[in-house]
Parts: sequence; C-alpha cells; structure tokens
Amino acid sequence: MSPDRLSRIRPRRQPQQERSIQRVDAILAAAAKLIADKGVNAMKMTELAVEAGVPIGSLYQYFPEKAAIVKALFDRHSVAVQAKSETAFASVESLDHALDIVCSIIDWYYREYRNDLAYLGVWLGTETDKDLLRLNIQHSKRSAEIFREGISHLIPPDSRIDMQARSYMFSHLIGASIRLAVMSDDELAARMLAEWKTVIRATLFAEPDPA
Repeated sequence: MSPDRLSRIRPRRQPQQERSIQRVDAILAAAAKLIADKGVNAMKMTELAVEAGVPIGSLYQYFPEKAAIVKALFDRHSVAVQAKSETAFASVESLDHALDIVCSIIDWYYREYRNDLAYLGVWLGTETDKDLLRLNIQHSKRSAEIFREGISHLIPPDSRIDMQARSYMFSHLIGASIRLAVMSDDELAARMLAEWKTVIRATLFAEPDPA
C-alpha cells in the first residue's frame, strides 16, 4: 500500500494531552454507537460530530475521513485479539494443548463479540474498503505468526506441513467463521462453531499425503 493511499486511513494526529485523548475516545465511542445502529456506510461525519459533542472541525482534525475512524476501531479490536493470543500461546505444552487453546480462543472470540453490533459493523466496513481489507489480512497474518511462534518447538523437524501457509489460512478462516456465527441465531452459531472446531482438530496438524 503506497504512503498516499495509507494516509486516508491514518489519524491526522495522535492526541497527547488528556483533553485531546478524551475527545478522541468520545469520537470513537460515538462512532461505535452509530455503526451499531445503522452501519458504516450510513454513518455521516456531520452526525458523528453531533453524537460525539465535538465541532466538525475537531473531528477532521484527527480523522481525514470515515475509513480512518473504522481503522481506529479495528485497531483496538486487533490489539485485544492479538494480546489474548500471545498470552494463550505463551506456554504451549503439546500439539493437543495447542488445539485446545485454538478452540478456547474461538469460544472467547464469539462470546466477546456476539452482542457487539459495532464490532460486526467495523468488520463489514473492512470488507468493503480495499485499504481496510488489507489491514484485516495483516491482522490475520500477525495472529498466524503468534500461533507459529508458540508451537514452533513442537513441530517435528521432518514435518511436511507448510505451517506458514496453513496457519495464515486458518487464522483468516477463523475470523470469517466467527463473523458468520455472530450473524446467525444462537443455536445455529453453536452448531457451526462446534463443526468448525472439529475440522480444526482433525486438520490443523495433519500431515499432507505423500506426493
């Protein structure tokens, strides 16, 4: 992504003083509420300024456009998920233990965001904007790296698994499956995630068939 393209989703400035930090927090809280109520596409910068109780000029002082606000909310989510993964995979004892951790993170992920409509709106926003979609993909890549760092000492030297490719793919699919579950009713969501965890346990560390 070119620097010019990246500038549209970067904050114009980072708040330093307490008052500025509180103002940005108010903007992001208001954005989360509006996204939950009506979605990213329907949210307007003018109504966001009113909801946050800030002048429209102050809003643009921090965020050049709506995509930059979505990115700021997305970053907060990514930090929370990655921190959870880093803690969980810090002391993996076996590959079976690693599978248990993956499944427990799926359960945590679903519980954490099941009733968070702003989360779903932000994720949908990342899928309709190419620059934000790249951030989503980078998040999947970093989550996969955290996983590989945790289990690298458990993979046999003669393993034929392309763990980089496989963990990257599974990381992205886990996020997609949880978003599908969040959009479904409770009963179907539970069934889908149970099936997905069964697939993960059967395939994540399965050796490929010899060529």
